[in-house]
Amino acid sequence: MTITDERRSVYAYAELSRLLGLMTGDEKHGPAATSTLDVLWVLYDRVLRVGPDRTDDPDRDRFLLSKGHGPMAYYAVLAAKGFVPVEWLPAFGTYDSPLGHHPDRVLVPGVEISSGSLGHGLPVAVGTALGLRAQGRTGPAVWVLTGDAELDEGSNHEAIAFAGPAGLDRLHTVVVDNASASHARPGGIAARFEAAGWSAVTVDGRDHEALYAACTAAHPGRPHVMVARVEPKSA
Repeated sequence: MTITDERRSVYAYAELSRLLGLMTGDEKHGPAATSTLDVLWVLYDRVLRVGPDRTDDPDRDRFLLSKGHGPMAYYAVLAAKGFVPVEWLPAFGTYDSPLGHHPDRVLVPGVEISSGSLGHGLPVAVGTALGLRAQGRTGPAVWVLTGDAELDEGSNHEAIAFAGPAGLDRLHTVVVDNASASHARPGGIAARFEAAGWSAVTVDGRDHEALYAACTAAHPGRPHVMVARVEPKSA
């Protein structure tokens, strides 16, 4: 890891709680943020080919936060990895802060999509993977992070059903499962994706080694989903 300048120092995982603590005013979405913290860290620390110096690189990996209504953990990780200054964090959610209650791709370096409206991240990720394929760019991976309740949105049904038969093997989805979905599905979340032709694995969403192994599992010819189970939202 590289330190780019004094305002963009790289911080370790142990510092994330302190960075999260700098942001206040959206406590009702605290569980939405903390449930994603570990998988975000593993992705940005060990998996994604991205960095503050290559936010416009056409061959970078793309990460799309569909679960954008609780972005504090996302901002903390972006700050820890040098995409945004840590000094931005205390002003989170204020009128003139670039760090809004939903991420804005125009205002926040490293953010690929503006998000917060549940259900559109996975369809956008499918379109991104298709676009990269059409350009002949086979290197970049596309990652999207959703919540389990977000899968109740109908737009995801179409995206899941399309991506498998289309063989979008550069598409990866992380579903953070904190038991907040209203509608249970036979066989669980992973089975829903598998039925549409996806590679699927379910892991402990707090176990960094298990998350990394799931993120890097081979899935030739198929999109891949990782269901990351964390403590229930009401816990």
